[in-house]
Amino acid sequence: MRIESDLKLDFKDVLIRPKRSTLGSRKEVDIKREFKMKWSGRTYEGVPIIAANMDGVGTLSMARAFYKQGDMLTAALTKHYSVDQLVDFFTSDASENAWYSVGLSENDSDKLAEVLKHVPAEKINKLCIDVANGYSERFNNFVKKMRDTYPDKTIMAGNVVTGEMTEELMLCGADIVKVGIGPGSVCTTRKMTGVGYPQLSATIECADAAHGLSGLVCADGGCTVPGDIAKAFGAGADFVMLGGMLAGHDQCEGEITEGANGQKFCTFYGMSSDTAMERHSGGVAEYRASEGKTVRIKHRGDVNDETLQGILGGLRSTCTYVGARQLKELSKRTTFIMVGQQINNVFGES
Repeated sequence: MRIESDLKLDFKDVLIRPKRSTLGSRKEVDIKREFKMKWSGRTYEGVPIIAANMDGVGTLSMARAFYKQGDMLTAALTKHYSVDQLVDFFTSDASENAWYSVGLSENDSDKLAEVLKHVPAEKINKLCIDVANGYSERFNNFVKKMRDTYPDKTIMAGNVVTGEMTEELMLCGADIVKVGIGPGSVCTTRKMTGVGYPQLSATIECADAAHGLSGLVCADGGCTVPGDIAKAFGAGADFVMLGGMLAGHDQCEGEITEGANGQKFCTFYGMSSDTAMERHSGGVAEYRASEGKTVRIKHRGDVNDETLQGILGGLRSTCTYVGARQLKELSKRTTFIMVGQQINNVFGES
């Protein structure tokens, strides 16, 4: 047993200090990025925000909405669509805005191979390999296998929260490493297992590790407001993945219920929750516990209305406050200041 005493921070523990700026308007800010992937060699260009591969978020409808929106936001599709649904989608233009998600099971690999028989290989060029615990040898070996099998596809893999494991996944063939254990709004991993890492510090440390190997990171989880997204990019994230912030919209493809006062609601749940495992696996296996919760959230209409405008507008505004003319400059222009309880923890109560 050992204890690390270094200070670790979440998004709520900091604010971004404003700086002198020559920008006259938010219109002058470019929030698109262009990346060349380490292993696939492909180029990505667009706003680097990704809808999480969760039921009610990483939907075909969400990917279509992002395609319509036009800024090249992308959606990591939930892996529970049928072959026919996936074939139909990946033969459409909207597939440009989607990641194909795959787990470690043989069924997932077989499904991907089957879908690729019926669509042009170029249509599925982004793979999201997703597990809750990215620290297993089995996961590392699977990422290596997928890189060997699909050398020309961009691979995003995770989740991890430490620099050394970020480097390991990069060396196994991941172009992008997904960072985050337990920060999501419907994730209970920290409560159930005691395992986790404050998301801001995890992003800073993993980004530093990945960038040293010419790789990229995606901060996954913990963002509840547009300012958190800006903090993630300021911390060095190349991509940011959103779950709860995109849930509850028309594109959720879930059941919408009506309350007593006429207010509409949607169900949103973690992918390790009782609800998800009952839906996709016939229930919680006897050897494990649920590590997610199910909540009812207000229906929020079309994602392309106020939600995306608020997210993208907030990000542009952050850039104007620190003088970043392009999103890629934000991390270089960011100075975090600790606030509230963290200051007391470091310096003692005043």
